[in-house]
Amino acid sequence: MSAIIQANSKCLELLLGLQNTINLSVPNKKRWQLAFTTIYCSRAFVSQFKGANSSKISSEPSERIVIDVLEKHPHFSTIDKSILTKLVKEKSLDQLSKLGGVQGLCASLKTDHIFGINGDDQEDICSRHEAFGTNTYQKPPTKSFFHFVWEAFKDPTILILLVCAALSLGFGIKENGPKEGWYDGGSIFVAVFLVISVSAISNFRQNRQFDKLSKVSDNILIEVVRNGRRQKISIFEIVVGDVVCLKIGDQVPADGLFVEGHSLQVDESSMTGESDHVNIDCYQNPFLFSGTKVADGYAKMLVTSVGTNTTWGEMMSTISRDSDEQTPLQARLNKLTSSIGMVGLAVAFLVLVVLLVRYFTGNTRDENGNKGYNGNRTKIDDVINSVVGIIAAAVTIVVVAIPEGLPLAVTLTLAYSMKRMMADQAMVRKLSACETMGSATVICTDKTGTLTLNQMKVTKFVQGKESVNYTLMASNVLELIHQGVGLNTTGSVYKSSVLETSLEFSGSPTEKAILSWAVLELNMDFEAVKRDSNILHVEAFNSEKKRSGVLLKKVGDGTSHVHWKGAAEMILAVCSNYYDMEGNTRALNDGERHEFNQIIQGMAACSLRCIAFAHKQVSEINETQKKIPENGLTLLGLVGLKDPCRQGVKKAVEDCQYAGVNVKMITGDNIFTAKAIATECGILRFNQDVNDGSVVEGVEFRNYTDEERMEKVDKICIMARSSPFDKLLMVQCLRKKGHVVAVTGDGTNDAPALKEADIGLSMGIQGTEVAKESSDIVILNDDFASVAIVLRWGRCVYNNIQKFIQFQLTVNVAALVINFVAAVSAGEVPLTAVQLLWVNLIMDTLGALALATEKPTKELMEKRPVGRNEPLITNIMWRNLLSQAFYQITVLLVLQFRGESILGIGEKVNDTMIFNTFVLCQVFNEFNARKLEKKNVFEGIHRNKLFLGIIGVTLILQVVMVEFLKKFADTERLNWGQWGLCVGISAASWPIGWVVKCVPVPEMPLFSYLSRLKNRK
Repeated sequence: MSAIIQANSKCLELLLGLQNTINLSVPNKKRWQLAFTTIYCSRAFVSQFKGANSSKISSEPSERIVIDVLEKHPHFSTIDKSILTKLVKEKSLDQLSKLGGVQGLCASLKTDHIFGINGDDQEDICSRHEAFGTNTYQKPPTKSFFHFVWEAFKDPTILILLVCAALSLGFGIKENGPKEGWYDGGSIFVAVFLVISVSAISNFRQNRQFDKLSKVSDNILIEVVRNGRRQKISIFEIVVGDVVCLKIGDQVPADGLFVEGHSLQVDESSMTGESDHVNIDCYQNPFLFSGTKVADGYAKMLVTSVGTNTTWGEMMSTISRDSDEQTPLQARLNKLTSSIGMVGLAVAFLVLVVLLVRYFTGNTRDENGNKGYNGNRTKIDDVINSVVGIIAAAVTIVVVAIPEGLPLAVTLTLAYSMKRMMADQAMVRKLSACETMGSATVICTDKTGTLTLNQMKVTKFVQGKESVNYTLMASNVLELIHQGVGLNTTGSVYKSSVLETSLEFSGSPTEKAILSWAVLELNMDFEAVKRDSNILHVEAFNSEKKRSGVLLKKVGDGTSHVHWKGAAEMILAVCSNYYDMEGNTRALNDGERHEFNQIIQGMAACSLRCIAFAHKQVSEINETQKKIPENGLTLLGLVGLKDPCRQGVKKAVEDCQYAGVNVKMITGDNIFTAKAIATECGILRFNQDVNDGSVVEGVEFRNYTDEERMEKVDKICIMARSSPFDKLLMVQCLRKKGHVVAVTGDGTNDAPALKEADIGLSMGIQGTEVAKESSDIVILNDDFASVAIVLRWGRCVYNNIQKFIQFQLTVNVAALVINFVAAVSAGEVPLTAVQLLWVNLIMDTLGALALATEKPTKELMEKRPVGRNEPLITNIMWRNLLSQAFYQITVLLVLQFRGESILGIGEKVNDTMIFNTFVLCQVFNEFNARKLEKKNVFEGIHRNKLFLGIIGVTLILQVVMVEFLKKFADTERLNWGQWGLCVGISAASWPIGWVVKCVPVPEMPLFSYLSRLKNRK
């Protein structure tokens, strides 16, 4: 609402002066401002009302102030979204100070920085949506159906056919009248319309499928605090006033302010382009931007702006996602299409020249046996009509010759496999991964959460070299364990106010297991531990350090303490003392250190993850010192966590190995834990000799020379205590050796390896947003069995495309040879433009749908992986397609030149039989294409309802074309005997296919063999 506030300027200055003179608190100051605004607005309304009654407006300038009063939501009258938006965008510390800092802002937004908002109050959530907007942004409109229709119209061959159809229609109507003259041109129009419609519908549906998948990938789960309880909600449900928990690898879901946390560093390169990480703290830079990534540390943030009110939201609302990503296989197929198209164009040009020469030399006769061209005696309309017909026939040959169905087949099979993989718990982010996965020769997998369930439970605690009963622990050690667990953690414990016994643990699986153990077994009061100490500095856990530390000061006595927690042997290495069973400190000599190492190895051999706790009391604290002391520590104890293997993981590993794919386990865990889990999962054989280089530690692999690494990398089955750099190094070595590498990863530091690999597989549950964005496929259930399913689907994609290539090239070769031979020898093509367009529809769209949607079969996992540079058309495919094409060419040319005399039928019926036999040959050959090598082409056909449906539809439409669309398709009705003959000739392709598959073929690709022969000469 805008109001003109009239007041004497001197009075206003006096009031403002008074306001500045009186020392007011922020809330009182806001109340005074509100009061002044209300008074002035009232006066403005009164003065406007009076002014409306006066007929005379003074031209003299008056002292008046025009103030824009922004309409504020009644629930949030002290703040509006424009102020909040500017606050973070401009990084204004002064404005934040005026608003009372983060605490003042929390009060204005009616939230609590510890307990968050009331998530159960839907009215409050709705009010926040109304006042500040939702955390969504308007995406650019998706491509409409007419966009795909227009794209189909852009095809040059389609445009030429439409021009030919228009000319044919015009001349036909002129010559034979509207009633009879529209058939030829109208038929081509209808056929072209069908081809365009089916193509546009297919592309439109696939585009919608990709849009649905992108919506799923955008729906990130964010951890927030509502009603004092940590919970995960969709990023789209975030509201202004929410308190969000951030950890390493998280995406910042909205603009906001740092509330509390430690060592927080943010990667703002997506916003600023700067690669350096930015430090975030309470005092100098508390501003967090939507879309940025947490690089280190952890924190809580207060959401101040959402959706399009953020810079990220503004940017994303203008960016449209292009689903036209071209995969490597599509690029190869486009080259193949171009090559075949060039051959087709050459044949069509020769046919055009031959037909034109024959026509103008008087060698072409019409239906009545008269010469088509008689020089000056032939009407110009007849000449143009005949030439248009010849051009249409030549162009149609190009349409059939160009296998534009190949890219469509890839799109269809990729879209279908993406949809099915989604149901199998694998979300494809990059299309190319679908096909590349079929060529994978090595899978480098994590252990925790992928091979195991990631359901940790503390099963053992060792203090002073002995496994202890929790009730017998010394009180001083117990207190220190409480501090080490409760303060050196990113997890939390939520106790319901309704049910006192109801506890909820949040954090990583390891954190939750240790917290639940300390609370339930050691009677730790999480809130009391936090109250009794102030945290001064934190070093957050990451996969390189494999430990986390905290520096704290006790509230009671003011003493300062350091606590470390992490990988047992790493913590043990920095300890000088340990606590015995009675709670006394003892020096850690070499002998005892060796004993502790034996204990750690024993726990690891039992598949336990071993975590150590260490403590040190420090006397002097340097406030500016960022480094927490990590030497001279005293070992508190060792915790053993059990994480059972996933059910079915051994079978999945065996399937991969049987398929010729080597599975390597790369883990940050102890080498003994790694060996125990690997043996349980089948990666290592029971009692396998590990001294042959099959098991290494990350530091050992890192210290190899380049030559040693390249020599030994193939033998390695397990790499333990590895860092993300070690994983990246292994991927690089394997790729240099020619392997196609798939890598699983969940951490932020895994991003380089995920990007470097041929296929990056991130984890959907434990994976960070950074890892997911760096990956090609997200395994939604974090299960290795899903990785094996992805491998099977990858091979299925490749195999389906090969089936379609074989099917389509058979049609291409047969159609080109038949039309060329007939045109050169007889001066006419046996198949009309409409008939060829119908064949094109069967071959491209319906054929692609039928063959591109075959499901994975067991035999796919019995073959070796497809090499990176192996040809798309194998020797087996050449054998199959050339034999079928040769049979079709022979049969159809016999019908073309001797059909009338052999069968005693007229020319029109003979042409119809050629057309009918040609189409039915493709239908029967579609069955042959289902199995490239297997002789039984009907195996599993009952499970593919779509294939059977398309065959049925094709047959029904063919009967309609022949029997009922005489003028449209230029056909004659056939009797039962003629139909039987057509079916019999076509069905012969089945036994021919069976016999041909008995013929062995050389393994060396055909073209490699030919090039080798050429080089010898």
